[in-house]
Amino acid sequence: MSERVLVHVRFTPNGLVTEIGERPAGVSAQAWFDRLSSGGFHAYQPLSGGRGVFRLHPAELSSHRAASLN
Repeated sequence: MSERVLVHVRFTPNGLVTEIGERPAGVSAQAWFDRLSSGGFHAYQPLSGGRGVFRLHPAELSSHRAASLN
């Protein structure tokens, strides 16, 4: 199995993102979630308790980081 990076997400009861892993400096939690969702929602898995996780290849994560800083 190929290597994946797990990006953990935590939501408020109304669905807004409060915490998300691997977030670049200067990018809000909600903006980072929106960025990952736009290009990697196939890799998202919802979990119970207002949580979820993206399972991304390291190259995908790097690409999203670079795009979010432009």
